[in-house]
Amino acid sequence: MSDIAADVIDSRSIRGAPSRTAIALVTLALAVGSFAIGTGEFVIMGLLPEVADTFGVTTPGAGHVISAYALGVVVGAPVIAVLAAKMARRTLLLLMMAIFAAGNISSALAPTFESFAALRFITGLPHGAYFGVAALVAASMVPVHCRVRAVGQVMLGLTIATLVGTPIATFLGQLLNWRAAFMMVGGVGLVTMLLIALFLPKDKVDEGASIARELGALRRIQVWLTLGIAAVGFGGMFSIFSYVATTTTQIAGLGTSMVPVVLALFGIGMNVGNIVGSRLGDLSIKGTIGGMMVFNVFVMTLFSLTAANPVMLCLCVFLIGCGFAACPAVQTRLMDVAADAQTLAAASNHSAFNIANALGAWLGGLVISWGFTAASTGYVGAVLSAFGLIVFGISVALERNARTP
Repeated sequence: MSDIAADVIDSRSIRGAPSRTAIALVTLALAVGSFAIGTGEFVIMGLLPEVADTFGVTTPGAGHVISAYALGVVVGAPVIAVLAAKMARRTLLLLMMAIFAAGNISSALAPTFESFAALRFITGLPHGAYFGVAALVAASMVPVHCRVRAVGQVMLGLTIATLVGTPIATFLGQLLNWRAAFMMVGGVGLVTMLLIALFLPKDKVDEGASIARELGALRRIQVWLTLGIAAVGFGGMFSIFSYVATTTTQIAGLGTSMVPVVLALFGIGMNVGNIVGSRLGDLSIKGTIGGMMVFNVFVMTLFSLTAANPVMLCLCVFLIGCGFAACPAVQTRLMDVAADAQTLAAASNHSAFNIANALGAWLGGLVISWGFTAASTGYVGAVLSAFGLIVFGISVALERNARTP
């Protein structure tokens, strides 16, 4: 292990402050992993027709593999966090990325649709645990007032994946074969393992670490409320994003060639939101979460009211992507309210986000099936954001009452 890597140490065994170079290298390694996971999660959406042709199923039928991956995330995050309670964070990160890389490479070699779906479920299992532990490691290396920014830098890999990684992997899959896209994602996973092994030194497990202690997070009402903010409050983003292509062509009257442009605007918004939100979160975590929920209610309502105007559609999609600004703050708040059960809470955040994905897409589709236009998904998003704001208000109120003699 290099001298630089040796400088970087976990907060549970801290003896000196890591250098800026050491922090940057560890953050880079963790962000490459989040880039791999983000690319692997979203690339299938652009390759469903090719997958359907290969296995002789319908495109909607092929879409079940997306649900299989999401289910893997929801199940895997809390289960792995609990079972790995006595595992060192460096070891756990390497194991999670090994499963992810192997899952994607195996997905590329899947002989049948059933085996492909099963492998996507397995590949989703380490998703939440990786992000949760990576956030804990990043936050442990910096002063308290810089934690949200450190978490945001790890998540930057995920937001860059929506803008760069997914389009590149999709293009590769369409040019060669969809299997090549998953091989590429698996390769990035292997690179992540190498970077983590090089730059993140071995750490020690807390003496009091145990499965029982991690399960203690489930007894804390603030953990459940913060997970509720993510599961409900961010469902609005997914309700709009899931049907934004339909809104672009049928409501705004733009050609299909503009759909990638609109999607790119959403990706740019996510990156801007992640960077700005991380800085705001270091000033005020609760202020950032509450403020962005209000922002989302306004922007999503505006989306529904103005979607027929191409310029306003593009502006609103960008601003909705900016709503990602609250994500690093929510992740950090979970780490705070979980006390000594941080791994389970931090990992479960990504289970909550996948629930938001499923909830938003389902409610958006339900409204459209009732005869409303695709632009109405903005109203769905505004309502979900409003409910997220209510849950956040309850969380803050209970916290204040607990502190009042």
